[in-house]
Amino acid sequence: MSDTQLKVLAASSFLLFLGLVTLIAGTHSGEAELLNRRDAVILPQEASSSNITTDDIPIAVPRRQQPVTSQTQAEGNPATTACPNQSQKSAGPEEQTQASNPTKPVPSYFPKQGKALAHPTNYGERFARDLYGRPVSNQYIVVLHETVASAGSTIQFFQTPHYKDNQQFSYHTLVTLDGTVVYLVPPEKRAYGAGNSIFAGANGPEAVKTNLNLPPSVNNFAYHISLETPADGNNNRARHSGYTEAQYQSLAWLVARTQVPDARITTHKAVDRSGDRFDPRSFNSQKFLALLHTYPRTPISANQC
Repeated sequence: MSDTQLKVLAASSFLLFLGLVTLIAGTHSGEAELLNRRDAVILPQEASSSNITTDDIPIAVPRRQQPVTSQTQAEGNPATTACPNQSQKSAGPEEQTQASNPTKPVPSYFPKQGKALAHPTNYGERFARDLYGRPVSNQYIVVLHETVASAGSTIQFFQTPHYKDNQQFSYHTLVTLDGTVVYLVPPEKRAYGAGNSIFAGANGPEAVKTNLNLPPSVNNFAYHISLETPADGNNNRARHSGYTEAQYQSLAWLVARTQVPDARITTHKAVDRSGDRFDPRSFNSQKFLALLHTYPRTPISANQC
């Protein structure tokens, strides 16, 4: 090979190297920009240790089902009309205190928060009518779950597309072991947290059937929250070591913001009709309720959106 050919080869190699460095730098710059945005996504491997602490992530949990005029899908009728104030942040503990009891002290606890949005195949619309065209107007419930896996693997599963009904599953929110509140599905959407399920409350058995091939469920009026399971609970045993103090604190903070009354807070085990759901295991309901009641919650009036 001549000296001229060697020089050309060396120059070409150098230019290729510069191009590769530029590409890598650009990719890392893009990742940094993504993580600094308001709607930063928590990567699966970072889910339990994320330092995203922004307080401008909305927790606008819907308060009531809204009627709609558009009814186009064959699988029930999707509730697409949003509450006029739904895009705004729900009143936090401070605002609720001023409205209900200005003298009551406000808990100082405030959790870390972040987003890790599920793939759209793993959630859907809330319906204003059931499969048979009957109007539905159930008040919202909160359903508590556990992951029985790490937060990272759970998020990764939700972010993976699933096109078959029997593979679709999601929560609205996940509370990691360190207390981070991770928003997975927009609150106005229907998360697939409980398949064959009924809520037995003061109004009698409640469930909505929206799919001819699936049993009725509470998903249409449920807000699903899951606690990350500790490592010793990633199995089928009846109990595990329990949830962290930070998880109970964050869960109480989150549920208080939904303004759902105690009587409509339930568990996956309680609503399940398949006979094989027992979560959240080792859950201390008395501890949770004691923490929940430190946060003021204003009642929802009949004409409140």
